[in-house]
Amino acid sequence: MVVDGRAVGEIDEPGLLVLVGVTHDDGPAQAARLAAKLWGLRILSGEKSCSDIGAPLLVVSQFTLYGDARKGRRPTWQAAAPGPVAEPLVDAVVAELRALGARVATGVFGADMKVSLVNDGPITLILEV
Repeated sequence: MVVDGRAVGEIDEPGLLVLVGVTHDDGPAQAARLAAKLWGLRILSGEKSCSDIGAPLLVVSQFTLYGDARKGRRPTWQAAAPGPVAEPLVDAVVAELRALGARVATGVFGADMKVSLVNDGPITLILEV
């Protein structure tokens, strides 16, 4: 992941790229449940989890996950929590993962990030907790 021309977070081995969206009614309990789910989710090669093989996670804040494009031609972002609410919860997901023993790389909250991904599988899931 690159911000302003410099690498800020990367994982160079199989693991998970986690895009975290926060909505208005999310709180610390959701952050803890999401971290536990991510750490134990058996979706890596051989039905292994990050916790099984010590795989790293790259966590990126992504408010656009709560974009709503059902009406018109321009999405709205009303369901996304504002930065002062969302940032501490994204940080809480990272802290919870690290407390579980995970190696976690991160982006820069609110920055224009260039994220590169090699999707092995491919598999993409939406986890709601």
